[in-house]
Amino acid sequence: MLRDLCQEAYAAMRHNRRRTALTMLGMAWGIATVVMLLAYGDGFGQAFENIFANFGTKLVIVVPGKTSTQAGGQKSGEQIRFTEDDVDALTTNLPQITRITPNVEKATNVQYDTRIFSFTVSGNDPNVFDVRALKMGQGRFYNMEDQVQRARVAVIGSEAKEKLFSGRNALGEYIRLDGLSFEVVGVLSAKMQEGNDDINRVVYIPFTTMSDLKSTHYLDTIWFNYETPEYDRIEPSVRSILAGQHKFSESDRQAVRVFNLMTQLHQFEIISLGLKILMGFIGTLTLGIGGVGLMNIMLVSVTQRTREIGVQKALGAERRYILMQFLAEALTITFIGGVLGVILAYGVALSVGRLTLYSAFAKNAEQGDIRLIIAPGTLIASTLILGAVGLISGMIPAFRASRLDPIEALRHE
Repeated sequence: MLRDLCQEAYAAMRHNRRRTALTMLGMAWGIATVVMLLAYGDGFGQAFENIFANFGTKLVIVVPGKTSTQAGGQKSGEQIRFTEDDVDALTTNLPQITRITPNVEKATNVQYDTRIFSFTVSGNDPNVFDVRALKMGQGRFYNMEDQVQRARVAVIGSEAKEKLFSGRNALGEYIRLDGLSFEVVGVLSAKMQEGNDDINRVVYIPFTTMSDLKSTHYLDTIWFNYETPEYDRIEPSVRSILAGQHKFSESDRQAVRVFNLMTQLHQFEIISLGLKILMGFIGTLTLGIGGVGLMNIMLVSVTQRTREIGVQKALGAERRYILMQFLAEALTITFIGGVLGVILAYGVALSVGRLTLYSAFAKNAEQGDIRLIIAPGTLIASTLILGAVGLISGMIPAFRASRLDPIEALRHE
């Protein structure tokens, strides 16, 4: 029976080639639109994930502030100052932390030969390489041995290297930080950089060595990574630990500011999901228009083949067979149109390449642009939508054909 249905569907489509081709084209355009819009939504979400990955997703920055409420005998307006004891307290009481580093910074005159620039020098533990998602372009990052020995070694940002050395090799050369000589052991790869952000001009040195340039008793900030899906519990835990250390109220958000990048990423994920739903809805409406065209063509086919249906029923064809005959034709057109539409979508995605987003206002930000990503989930969702539209569009004409009265069908002119 299945072979007979396929043969009859093929014969009917071959008899009306132009009409069938136009209907397939409409279905192909509809499914291509669905796939490309969903791919755009996936690409938009991936672009923001890449932007946050540039800085580190599960990253927390803790910045000291001033108390705004009175608590524990401390008056408001007291300056909170971090020390290495706070780093130890966080490490001990917050098991979710995977890597942590104190951070002390100073705007420093950096000199090589006759060139002098004012760059930010950052003193950190070697963990900062992973905490801040840094990548090496040349050489190496300083290690624990350098930290213990208070070695005067430096790792410079890509832009700092260009300004100091132009096209020359920087590895093994010596630069002067406020008059002190440091050996350049590594150059970082360029990171995404907005406007006048100096992220690629930072010079990293061991935390212990930073005391040669500035007192490291008090820390500017504390940076750490963590590993837990419950990212929203990190900030209250940090506040609770530090409130116990410095005797301020846990509810005082001005005393300590906690920046969790996963919070912002989650907000953008919600926006991305909303965009995908909108894109899918628009694509489904477009495909629905193709489905209306398919239904109209099938209704015309039923009208033109009314006498044929009457003959089949007079010869004993069941209603189910007639229904399946027209439904098979509609689904065949839908399937072939769907395959052509997916091929078209892949062709458009490959030809379009990259759509400007973050690189419009940031340097080195090509990874933050949108690429049409046709993921397996996109194809599955598109196939389900296509199948539903094809089934609904073919079912109505098929029901109409199966319910025709054989006597009235034979009389039809």
